[in-house]
Amino acid sequence: MRKAFMAMAIFWVGCLVPLQAGKKIVVDLSKQEAYAYEDGELQFSGWVSTGKPGHRTPTGRFRVLEKDIDHVSSKYPEPNGGAEMHYMLRLTDSGIAMHLGYVPNYPASHGCIRMENGFAQKMYRWAHVGTPVLIKGSAPALVDRPLSRHATRVARTSSRHQAPAGHFSGNRPLKLLSSVPGKRESVLARDAARKKRRSTRKKRQLTENKQQVPRTPLGALKG
Repeated sequence: MRKAFMAMAIFWVGCLVPLQAGKKIVVDLSKQEAYAYEDGELQFSGWVSTGKPGHRTPTGRFRVLEKDIDHVSSKYPEPNGGAEMHYMLRLTDSGIAMHLGYVPNYPASHGCIRMENGFAQKMYRWAHVGTPVLIKGSAPALVDRPLSRHATRVARTSSRHQAPAGHFSGNRPLKLLSSVPGKRESVLARDAARKKRRSTRKKRQLTENKQQVPRTPLGALKG
């Protein structure tokens, strides 16, 4: 009897260990955050934006079916598609995927799981085809996130004012090229240089205007 019990215990331990080992992605809709686990240990995490009302992200257990670093949507924007979905990890045959996108502090996608700049690249490199993905929780109307270098708090707006996928840097809408790794810093640096040049030109113009103003002789002044 004891041997039978030990054999049963070993069997169940052998079944449970593979479930804990390896890589796993967990997406918490209630927190609008995704986590990367390996052998049961959290490796890294990042903020996401999931499906808005009417386009809710499905919950359940999935697997990464496909990876495509430069995927283009065949559906959105409707009717002909064309939205860029860089660092795409496909989860379903119906088009639900994790990909780089604009990540405000509320659910804003058409069902996909948008990942912010930096986090999307890291997740794409880390995950592989076959990696299990657990999507759980219920998406809130708004997520209270602290202001930090990772994100900017944004007020909820109507869908027609939301930036399309790819037009962002972190949580701040920028030019399309800023979605390419390393472009964010170059865009910000270029903006800073442009502001400095504009300030220099304004100071030079003020100096030139002062030099051109004719001075009134003291004798011509009236008391």
